[in-house]
Amino acid sequence: MINKTIASQVIEFWNEKMPFNQLLGLNITQFDSKQSEVRFLWQDKLIGNPIQKILHGGVTAAALDLAGGVVAAANILEGVELTSPQSVQDSLSKLGTIDLRTDYLIPGRGKEFIVTARIIRGGTKVAVARMEMHNEKGEHIAFGTGTYMVG
Repeated sequence: MINKTIASQVIEFWNEKMPFNQLLGLNITQFDSKQSEVRFLWQDKLIGNPIQKILHGGVTAAALDLAGGVVAAANILEGVELTSPQSVQDSLSKLGTIDLRTDYLIPGRGKEFIVTARIIRGGTKVAVARMEMHNEKGEHIAFGTGTYMVG
């Protein structure tokens, strides 16, 4: 299990130091090797279709990718001994997206969007995550599969 202090530090870093996540309003709310969670609120700047007022597909894909990366990162950190902030940084230095597939199920409408991710295949070099996006009503908007370089 990941130390809660380390998990909090990683969440804080990704929420506050990643300009793209800030631009979209993406917030990591759960950092765990079993499941990660990212949430964000509707903003007009996220519109992809101004006539229908629906979420841009790129925002959906970015949120799915972040959630998948977060659960992959948590899996990396669970498997190593962490003794300092540098050891956390070193452990996550190779993390990156190899492939991302996004399946859009219904138009992205809602006040809040919740993205969850879990690992479906973990390894020493590559991890595969499954992600889902719902709105605050529980409507399933999209799902994705991400492949991440982890070592």
